[in-house]
Amino acid sequence: MAEAMKADSSKSMYRRIYDVVRRIPPGKVMTYGQVAKLAGGCSARNVGYAMAALPFDSGVPWQRVINAKGEVSPRVDGRGHLIQRQVLEAEGVVFNEKGKVDLELYRWNK
Repeated sequence: MAEAMKADSSKSMYRRIYDVVRRIPPGKVMTYGQVAKLAGGCSARNVGYAMAALPFDSGVPWQRVINAKGEVSPRVDGRGHLIQRQVLEAEGVVFNEKGKVDLELYRWNK
């Protein structure tokens, strides 16, 4: 019974996270921490887990969530961060020579 409640709680948390991420417009980004704060009741790490749980064709713009340094976080599969950067660049997000996004320019402040 406790496991079922925990699973339902995780689903609810992920749903809140995905709802926040869906609102980020093309060409803008949010940090894991920002998403966590807006979703409520979760941490930046939870947001990372939620993003990792998404299939690429989910319809949730997972690519728009980056770390607080303005960088794309490496992925377990070794390629996801490259795809994330390519998709963001196609949306107009520019990375500097160190692989960072200017958060002052591209951060979406809901």
